[in-house]
Amino acid sequence: MLEWISGSISEMLFKASVFLTCLAPLASIFLQVWWQAAGMPNDLGADPAKYITHFFGETALLMMVLTLWVTPLRGLTGWAVVVRVRRMLGLYAFFYALLHMVSYAALLLEWHIGEIGKELVERPYITVGFMALCLMVPLAATSNRWATRRLGRNWKRLHRMVFPVAALQLLHFFWLTRSDYTEPLLYSAALLIAMAYRWYKWRSGLQRKLSFDHAAAG
Repeated sequence: MLEWISGSISEMLFKASVFLTCLAPLASIFLQVWWQAAGMPNDLGADPAKYITHFFGETALLMMVLTLWVTPLRGLTGWAVVVRVRRMLGLYAFFYALLHMVSYAALLLEWHIGEIGKELVERPYITVGFMALCLMVPLAATSNRWATRRLGRNWKRLHRMVFPVAALQLLHFFWLTRSDYTEPLLYSAALLIAMAYRWYKWRSGLQRKLSFDHAAAG
């Protein structure tokens, strides 16, 4: 009984720490804005609107990659509790992607609807980023127990869209990068490793199933 209580408390503390850590990027932006308004040194640079927009976008990509690394991390370390924060990480990925889009529309385009539509049509990297955000909407909307029960097996099929979403986010990031591709390449490597792990586990499971079926048939 005491062991169960201790485990529950540890899990709650872990989830709370992850929640606050994921909230830290937003808090840092508020802090930077406050410092700039107070005339204090800050990291917003000469174009704060552009900095904030790009910061939220990269944070969204980071959260997405972390979400996809939950399964490999559990498999490689046996740390089962990490699975309990996968939904949280995914929702934070959507949250920061939404902030990225809102800050772009509000700070860079000043809510000029015509300009927003024009950007979507004329700039492919904006189109790709918007597609990624649109695909994240049903994923975020169904990231709850009710949707999991309601959709059944279709829930897993739907949430496999997380992979094309991550790919679109990476493409968006690559398109925006002008010279130093170090960060996009690091994110790409992290995504490819996570996908390779899943493919390896799927293939191993398939081979075991085929071997079992063959033995049963024999």
